[in-house]
Amino acid sequence: MTFTTADLFDAHGDALSSCVTQFRSYGSRTRFFGRIETVRCLEDNALVREVLGTPGNERVLVVDGGGSLRTALLGDLLAASAVRHGWSGVIVNGAVRDTAALAGLSLGVKALGSNPRRSAKEGRGEVGVPVTFGEVTFTPGAWLYSDEDGVVVSAQRLHD
Repeated sequence: MTFTTADLFDAHGDALSSCVTQFRSYGSRTRFFGRIETVRCLEDNALVREVLGTPGNERVLVVDGGGSLRTALLGDLLAASAVRHGWSGVIVNGAVRDTAALAGLSLGVKALGSNPRRSAKEGRGEVGVPVTFGEVTFTPGAWLYSDEDGVVVSAQRLHD
């Protein structure tokens, strides 16, 4: 992939939103992009599992975990499912686990931090709704671009 978020922002400026949340990168893909799908959940990753088990078509799953670091919303098994189903990346406003294994998977993974504690599996939350954090609203169907410098969102595709 030849894009950089800095170049996209320089070229498209006000058409982009830049997420101010400072994520850590955990997957082997440091640069990824795709249409957005969303999950809003708090310390319960059943919906994350459900969504990542569907065809990704190079989309990016944005998980709003409310910024909680108490439990992990993504681990190696769900990330491996995402790879098998063709997802480009996962952004978690919360925690992940199994970070050594995540580093070996061909998936973009960004999160606030890690915690070995697993989450609940009750299915609480929402799928396919706009979620807002880091001064950006992530709307299903919009385009997300992520690299070493950060995350930007556009209503339209900006890169081939």
